[in-house]
Amino acid sequence: MKHTFLLMAAGLIAGTTSLPALANQQLATAKNCMACHAAAQKLVGPSYKEVAAKYAGQKDAADKLATKIIKGGAGAWGPVPMPANPQVSEAEAKQLVSWILSQK
Repeated sequence: MKHTFLLMAAGLIAGTTSLPALANQQLATAKNCMACHAAAQKLVGPSYKEVAAKYAGQKDAADKLATKIIKGGAGAWGPVPMPANPQVSEAEAKQLVSWILSQK
């Protein structure tokens, strides 16, 4: 019985430690996204709520935005370009996009 419990506990710990970190404002802050963006108001770039509204219902939005986070972009929100963010991994970009698109 004790052995079974230890195996179950080890499996639970292994399963939870391999899950990616939840994307949230902390990740956005750590990756310097919050220097140009805010959740509800325009700073240098659009607010995350504006981004979520613009891309709502678009099937390719997550991939498009993850690429834009890493490689940068221009023209979608006016004349100020979004710089590339090579310090953001593809997995982190996808986490960030998931969080951004969930903003209401």
